[in-house]
Amino acid sequence: MKLINEKSAKLFEKAKTLMPGGVNSPVRSFKSVGGIPHFMEKGDGPYVFDVDGNRFLDFTASWGPLILGHSHPKIKDAIINAVEKGTTFGTPTKRENVLAQMVIDAVPSIEKVRFVNSGTEATMSAVRLARGYTNRDLIIKFEGCYHGHSDAFLSNAGSGLATFDQPSSPGIPMAVVESTITIPYNDINAARQVFKINPETIAAIILEPIPGNMGVVSPNSGFLQGLRDLCTENGSILIFDEVISGFRVTHGGAQELFNVMPDLTTLGKIIGGGLPVGAYGGKAEIMACISPEGPVYQAGTLSGNPISMAGGIATLTELNTDELYDRLEKLSKYFADELRKVANEINVSVKVNQFGSMIGLFFSDSDINNFNDVANSGIDTYNSLHRYLLKNNIYFPPSAYETFFVSTEHTKKHIDEVINVFKGFGRTLD
Repeated sequence: MKLINEKSAKLFEKAKTLMPGGVNSPVRSFKSVGGIPHFMEKGDGPYVFDVDGNRFLDFTASWGPLILGHSHPKIKDAIINAVEKGTTFGTPTKRENVLAQMVIDAVPSIEKVRFVNSGTEATMSAVRLARGYTNRDLIIKFEGCYHGHSDAFLSNAGSGLATFDQPSSPGIPMAVVESTITIPYNDINAARQVFKINPETIAAIILEPIPGNMGVVSPNSGFLQGLRDLCTENGSILIFDEVISGFRVTHGGAQELFNVMPDLTTLGKIIGGGLPVGAYGGKAEIMACISPEGPVYQAGTLSGNPISMAGGIATLTELNTDELYDRLEKLSKYFADELRKVANEINVSVKVNQFGSMIGLFFSDSDINNFNDVANSGIDTYNSLHRYLLKNNIYFPPSAYETFFVSTEHTKKHIDEVINVFKGFGRTLD
């Protein structure tokens, strides 16, 4: 089957003359998977529609925030109502209070919260706060955990545990990343060694408790608690980046799922209902260091934007039910189990990791525990799968390193449709 994408092709050619690579975020370019990106025109429930009139069953969900599907009527109504009263004021609004209370009530470790405009802002601000609170400089992060595009996070591991990172993007001064140490995910011994080599100088550990930017990787038993213990013993701050997992795997996020409490949590995606938003929060004592209450500066003209707050309030209101998460868990588990079952039937090696409505698919016969395992899985095979699914009107993330998502608008029938196409793809690998 050949998709008609003439209008998308023309738009992409024009876009490349206007924007670097023709896109405003690199992965949208389809550079990893090949082909021409489809320019979307609208979304409805579990579907997206491109400018050529193609309809795709969508499992990218705008990279996570659309847990209730596209164009949810209550979210749309809330946003429209907010727009009619004004788009921005640069002043406090009641909606900020309402959404802040909803976040605090839901996320176990958050006592106070500060809204920003993106996940990148949230993680950048949380690290600055951790450094200001502890009066220390060093940060530990993990390979494969993406925390946005601020300078300190765009670095690779050095040649040893005590070796500081190297910039992984031009434009980042060495001075910025010299205070960051990257180690393999799920390696608690590596974390212990870093603390041993750098006593009383580690400000914080930051990680995705359920990494969603290298597919989905499961934290080993005891790994998260081990990090919690290390931070407690050494007076360091534990930061959970729950920009993806927050309100996605369960109402209280990964920290509720694993019963491990961080000092600070970063959020985004879902709490804006599809609009640009981020947040960081945690213990009141630590958050008191943020200006104007304390000396650590952070500000944003559009932070707490009334339209984003309205979208977030409507979304979190709909999510405040165990039944919804139970249903998503059952459907997502069915999806993961069926992928494994079909792969076994057609003799294709796969590993499928699933937490709540987050699913990662890897073409490998080995367990996936860290970024190196992901990088050594069948990336080319995933890229071929993406193209095959697209030809069959199924939209998966255009990168093997990304999670795909189930929404409340998906049904067992939709999952079965994907499984049947996946079975057909498996036969092409013979």
